[in-house]
Amino acid sequence: MRLPIIFLAVSCLASAASAEDLTGTLQKIKETKKVTLGYQEASVPFSYLDGNQKPVGFAMDICLKVVDAVKKQLNMPDIAVDTLAVTSSNRIPLMVNGTLDLHCSATTNNADRQKQVAFTNTHFLSATRFAAKKAAKINTIDDLKGKAVTAVAGSVNLTQLAKVNTERNLGINIMPAKDQAEAFLLLETDRAQAYALDDVQLAVAIARSKEPQAFMISEEAFSKPEPYGIMLRREDAPFKALADRATAELYASPEIEVLYKKWLQSPTPPNGLNYNVPMSPALRNAFKKPSSSADPDVYVVN
Repeated sequence: MRLPIIFLAVSCLASAASAEDLTGTLQKIKETKKVTLGYQEASVPFSYLDGNQKPVGFAMDICLKVVDAVKKQLNMPDIAVDTLAVTSSNRIPLMVNGTLDLHCSATTNNADRQKQVAFTNTHFLSATRFAAKKAAKINTIDDLKGKAVTAVAGSVNLTQLAKVNTERNLGINIMPAKDQAEAFLLLETDRAQAYALDDVQLAVAIARSKEPQAFMISEEAFSKPEPYGIMLRREDAPFKALADRATAELYASPEIEVLYKKWLQSPTPPNGLNYNVPMSPALRNAFKKPSSSADPDVYVVN
């Protein structure tokens, strides 16, 4: 009888040791048997609610690839996936306090945020550009000389517009708008000749407009491309290593092209809108050389 008891004791010690090897998020997921994904309800097309009020989007699909890697590493195929709607103001506190395990949206990875949270490999690069009506034949930033240009009050886009206006002595009439809806209305009704905003958000606004074909987005940008990343907790090296490995594998595979086209170059739910945002050379390069750096210079293609 003593031999089976010894084997049982050894096997219990081994499983206890294996549980102790886990720390941070992986330990939490193993103990609770669930992973919690934060999303934003209107961060189109990265995370938003579809016609069935289900969170979907480009960043959500990337997060689910990380979840698959967690299930494989923990050998727990039945881990439950919970989703939680968050806002721009509470997403970081909810990550820091352990409520969220991954935040799946269009969150800019910058040096200030890295003091509170970590990010996995960059999944999108966005720069401030301007939209204008094609008929206005405004193609470059210098073409904005003496024109009325709108941007949302208090936004980084407005700051960047003002900086370029001063540096190039363009004499732009800057028209601050209270929100994105008002800014686009100023452009649509010709009270402003251009509208400065993150390029991907301009694409979404144009796709939703009455005459999408009437507008263009500038090639020239007011800023270097800024990285968007999936957010996770700081100082959790094992979980970050897993997330980095899972995203790097995805970005090296043909599947990333499929996912990108699904959300940014094809009709999307629930209204079948196509945002027509081709993959930039900088993003293609970022997928080839995955990085979680907050430094925009890392992503500049020479």
